[in-house]
Amino acid sequence: MKSLNEDLKTGQFKQVYLLYGEEGYLKKQYKERFIKAMLPEGDTMNYAFYEGKGTDVKEVIDLAQTLPFFAQRRLIVFEDTGFFKSAGGDLADYIKDMPETTYFIFLENEVDKRSRLYKAVKAKGRIVELSTQDEATLKRWIQGIVRREKKQMPEADTVYFLGKVGTDMENIQRELEKLVCYAIDRESITREDIDAVCVTQISNHIFDMVDAVADRNQRRALDLYYGLLALKEPPMRILFLLIRQYRILFHVKALLRQGYGRREIASKAGLHPFAAGKYMDQAKRFKAAELKEVMEDGADMEHRVKTGLLTDSLAVELFIVKYSGKAQVLEE
Repeated sequence: MKSLNEDLKTGQFKQVYLLYGEEGYLKKQYKERFIKAMLPEGDTMNYAFYEGKGTDVKEVIDLAQTLPFFAQRRLIVFEDTGFFKSAGGDLADYIKDMPETTYFIFLENEVDKRSRLYKAVKAKGRIVELSTQDEATLKRWIQGIVRREKKQMPEADTVYFLGKVGTDMENIQRELEKLVCYAIDRESITREDIDAVCVTQISNHIFDMVDAVADRNQRRALDLYYGLLALKEPPMRILFLLIRQYRILFHVKALLRQGYGRREIASKAGLHPFAAGKYMDQAKRFKAAELKEVMEDGADMEHRVKTGLLTDSLAVELFIVKYSGKAQVLEE
């Protein structure tokens, strides 16, 4: 990202940019900043936007060949076209000799680094992966926003906030805006403020539910379940997420037993590093044999619902009651 910021600061732009990765917020922010920096405000004559896998390459090339209208450059932005996985060959050939007045920005979730288009962009422009940010980066970003609003949030509460709203930067920004407005007449943002206005992500509800099961706190586990039902979450989705949670815990526990650290576990289990730490702590509270039994029982519950032997809501209740009320007698 330093290279992108430097280009924006100096105004020395590459002709082609590829911004790819999971962090949609960063892609959106950089797209808007580059459009603003590369074109005069309100210039719609020299700007074009293409989205989706149905983008016509021939149409794009015809437009790219057109000289800008009373301006320094023509800018064409592409989003989620899939060109870097297939159908980008003609564009790869074109980029090698494209007019000096034409500029491309590609925004994609996934790319094939072996593709001709990827190699053409790498030779001609700049490629930057905008992946999910780690915990330390997110905490610095949150603190920066809080300071700009002339407020304070203790580090422990920042971690609590992240645990509640998740690691998606767009969602974090929305929740921070609500917090700042809620505490508009105060300098400090507290944990009580976070609980009062921030929406807990369903994944965190599920995490708390599994925690309650591990604590054998049946009442809390059921309260969390009924809370999700009140939010109109379908029981089968809740059951699916519960079983998925136990499956992840089983995987994490196996990796822990093999001696892997947080970064390696995050990578191998497909988790955000911040979430990996939480899963590692939670996995230690279960025996491997118990996790295996829960997964098998959950699969059986799903089958019984699909065959009409149980209603979906009753299946989840039985699942929670069974595992929040039994003693841990299973051995590793």
